[in-house]
Amino acid sequence: MLNIMNRLMPQPNRLLAAGLSNDTTSRLLYLVLALLVTIPAVADNTQNPASISGQPFFDTHLHYNAADAELFSAADIVTRLQQNGVTYAVVTSTPAEHSLALYQHAPQQILPLLGAYRSLADKTRWIKDTQLPARLATQLKQGHWRGIGELHIFADNRHSPVFRDIIQLAHKYQLPLLIHGDPAVIDTVYQIAPGITVIWAHGGTFAYPDLLADYLQRYPALMVDLSVRDSRIAPQGQLDDAWYQLFIQHPGRFLLGVDTFAPGRWQNYSEALAKIRHWLGQLPNEVARQMAYENAIKVYQVEKPQP
Repeated sequence: MLNIMNRLMPQPNRLLAAGLSNDTTSRLLYLVLALLVTIPAVADNTQNPASISGQPFFDTHLHYNAADAELFSAADIVTRLQQNGVTYAVVTSTPAEHSLALYQHAPQQILPLLGAYRSLADKTRWIKDTQLPARLATQLKQGHWRGIGELHIFADNRHSPVFRDIIQLAHKYQLPLLIHGDPAVIDTVYQIAPGITVIWAHGGTFAYPDLLADYLQRYPALMVDLSVRDSRIAPQGQLDDAWYQLFIQHPGRFLLGVDTFAPGRWQNYSEALAKIRHWLGQLPNEVARQMAYENAIKVYQVEKPQP
């Protein structure tokens, strides 16, 4: 109920700025409050942020790179996920064998993405590696890969033949493609393969609700990953109104993840996930469930966890 009141209650300062007197402002606020208290309690189907902590969670953006593997064994990672209620985890790595090793340790929980980079330096040079598509094609035949990525690419390189070949590989194997890029890159992907599932990492390079709403309407197969955007989505922990409306309007199009881009993120995994759960708990129950795990279940076609 408090969430509804906070979103509907007029702001006194704005009313006074509009030229209304103190008496008129007081009467208006009283009338709005009287109306709100008559709304049945069932109208507020949001949940206490703490209550979401007991719900399943599907982390769709994790890295288990060489530096992580030196500090955390596969057993350490799986234990950390289980302690935080993570039922499924999508993991990519540099080089690719680390995520595959993690999958082999916990095949019922880990969904490995085929990473394109052999070293971190490849993040900026893969786009010119003409042998890369053939290597990925060979690996796709050998492993239990559930997608390809994360690929870092921006507008200037979007017409690269290497990128085109990888898009076509993802389309051939019907695998999601995780892309860290700007809007022009997304446009290019859908020009090449209109039906492909693209997961747009971090809400894109320009993570604005209006822009995302536009792209979600343009491309029905596009999914948006919200990893490391918590401070933008929920400043000081309070869910921003524009993001709230976006999630209400497109509840089936968002995925969540911590993004362990450095070893310190694994060390502080619990705290990072708690921030996500906090703002997620400010959404209506059904929307929160979709974003926490139901959307990812549909994308990766796995069994629904029991709450």
